Amino acid sequence: MDISQFIGGNGVTIFLAAFVLLSVYLAVRIVPQSEKHVVERFGRLRAVLGPGINFIVPFLDRVAHKVSILERQLPNAEQDAITKDNVLVKVETSVFYRILEPEKTVYRIRDVDGAIATTVAGIVRAGIGEMDLDEVQSNRQQLIDQIKAQVAYAVEDWGIEVTRAEILDVNLDQATRDAMLQQLNAERARRAQVTEAEGKKRAIELKADADLYAAQKSAEARRVSAEAEAYATGVVAKAIADNGLEAAQYQVALKQVEALAAVAVGEGNQTIVMPASAIEAFGDAFKLLKGRGT
Repeated sequence: MDISQFIGGNGVTIFLAAFVLLSVYLAVRIVPQSEKHVVERFGRLRAVLGPGINFIVPFLDRVAHKVSILERQLPNAEQDAITKDNVLVKVETSVFYRILEPEKTVYRIRDVDGAIATTVAGIVRAGIGEMDLDEVQSNRQQLIDQIKAQVAYAVEDWGIEVTRAEILDVNLDQATRDAMLQQLNAERARRAQVTEAEGKKRAIELKADADLYAAQKSAEARRVSAEAEAYATGVVAKAIADNGLEAAQYQVALKQVEALAAVAVGEGNQTIVMPASAIEAFGDAFKLLKGRGT
């Protein structure tokens, strides 16, 4: 056998083996978990390869784009906006997103980050323009939800999912801050005056209630005393009505004797000087008592 024929035959074999190995190498594509590969055939979209082992037609298909599907964060952006009550604010935002359909992203938009940033800026300005400054400060979560929903709708055709949208800060210029500080101090002073006035009013009301309560109790005491006196008078009147005038005279005489006995009781000898009329009264009293005793 001619040596040239041997070398030629081996060369073809080697060439064929190399071609087969190269074809296998080009046909097998291993895609990482964090990526998706866009395959083109003659410049047109052929397929999107997911994570794992994939096969393509060598020499006809090629991987044109390797797209990461990890969540991405846009650089923090700051844009000016004017509130409904004409206050200029600087809003700092941050947006997180990820690519779900890379075939849409690579063929429909060139600069994804720039497009999303521009969209967010427009939505933030429009949203803040519909709210007063106090609403922007107090309803920040509502504004965040509104931005996220509108951005998600705007980028839907780009195969992108907005996972989070945050408003990091709302800054005011120095003049607005000074005005708000003055307003805050004035509001605090007004509240203090209102609280003090309400306290004085409450104290007056409580004192009036106390005076009214004392007057009511005093009136009740007088009423009870009057009722007791009326009851005692009624008892005496009833006794007089039942027993006649003699019973009344008897009670008076009894009291006079008791008074005389109380005066007579004491240490040592005592001399009691009484007018003649008093002696006659006591005499009458003794006669009545004597008559009652019998």
